[in-house]
Amino acid sequence: MNRRDSLLAALVATIWGFNFVVIDWGMHDVPPLLFAAVRFAAVVFPAILFVPRPQAPWRTLAAVGAFMSLGQFGFLYVAMAAGMPPGLAALVLQAQVVFTVVIAAAVLRERPSRAQVSGVALGTAGLVVVAVGRGGHVPATALVLCLLGALSWGIGNVVSRASGVPGGLSLTVWSAVVVPVPLLALSLLLDGPAEISAAAAAFSWQAVVSTLYTAGLASLVGYGVFNTLLSRNASASVVPWVLLAPVVAMGSAWLLLGQAPNAAETLGGLVLIAGVLVALRPPGRGSVGPERGAAGLQAGDRDAERRAGDVVEPDLVEEVDRGRVATVLPADAEVQVRPR
Repeated sequence: MNRRDSLLAALVATIWGFNFVVIDWGMHDVPPLLFAAVRFAAVVFPAILFVPRPQAPWRTLAAVGAFMSLGQFGFLYVAMAAGMPPGLAALVLQAQVVFTVVIAAAVLRERPSRAQVSGVALGTAGLVVVAVGRGGHVPATALVLCLLGALSWGIGNVVSRASGVPGGLSLTVWSAVVVPVPLLALSLLLDGPAEISAAAAAFSWQAVVSTLYTAGLASLVGYGVFNTLLSRNASASVVPWVLLAPVVAMGSAWLLLGQAPNAAETLGGLVLIAGVLVALRPPGRGSVGPERGAAGLQAGDRDAERRAGDVVEPDLVEEVDRGRVATVLPADAEVQVRPR
């Protein structure tokens, strides 16, 4: 990657990391599920008027939206409202890599590589350290809800991979169509019409700015830039930058909100990130067959895809496994699979 692309990758990671602090800042007087519904309404409109629909049946778009957006962010927003600090939330959501590898092995019969097995073990150990050593300001319920968000994200990864849906910005926008109404219905059921009406009437400028940031910058601009970077660089050069997002989230939460992680949370987070890096490690040059697993797409593989006439539009980590290209994404991300 040249210097310009490196700076763009760092900028996207910063936008995504700061996104968690912005959510926490804007959600104070708004029920979490209502706030998430407003965000995804802003993702859909007006972008849906300009972004072409992906070539996929509605049931597939609905399934991807249900897990990748409705489940992931519904649980995330409720977890943060329940006391999950934004920095720690960004970190715990990286457990989606662990969940994706395990679910893909069980459901799709994808044999994990040795690096993936080691990465899953490390990541699980890191989560255990975070759970056991979390500070008193992190309720167990909030941690469980955040893990459920990561689990929903992992399921969404596998659903999208199995369906062969083309990914990218179009999937982000069109799968979000199914998200706002269920979130609003759940908010009405759990919070009540009176609280919803009061929150809508008192929707503050902070909530508006937060929604514009999360929908406009994090979802639309962030993925547009990131897809462009992946289209002209090897994924192994782009992907590691995304792991700056939890660092940015924890650092900005510390500086702006005074939410300093304790020693156990820091140690567990480092172990979790190490596990993610190991699981996403590119295989050796001589690696072939199933051992290649989901460790990453090399520049040569990308060139081969282009020569074969396939368009690869990943959002985070492209994987080569048994003749398929799959993608594991960050928060807000979508996953695609295209048969060779």
